[in-house]
Amino acid sequence: MHRSMRRFLFWSPRILAIVFSMFLSIFAFDVFGEGYGFWKTITALLIHLTPVYAVLIVLAIAWRWEWVGAILFFGLSIFYLVWSWEKFHWSVYLVISGPLALIGILFLLNSFNKAELSLR
Repeated sequence: MHRSMRRFLFWSPRILAIVFSMFLSIFAFDVFGEGYGFWKTITALLIHLTPVYAVLIVLAIAWRWEWVGAILFFGLSIFYLVWSWEKFHWSVYLVISGPLALIGILFLLNSFNKAELSLR
């Protein structure tokens, strides 16, 4: 496998996970329009950022152990589907669960690539 492809497989899931966590954090900003006081707004913001924390924790694990990260990202994808089933339009599931599954696939490919490199 070419060096550029190995670099792509290494960096793409990590960058996508960071960008996806930034995308998820946008949804937490709705607490500022609720009219809460300062401390209730801060508390609500921290609670609304829980999915971002989950993605970043899984990313930290996946950075070291790609195959574990692949399983965990697939798990997050399935968890979201089960948790929010029939609450939203199908496109919402695609926008939230799709990137999580894609990141999981990329981490899985990266772990296969590492295994292939260690066999040589």
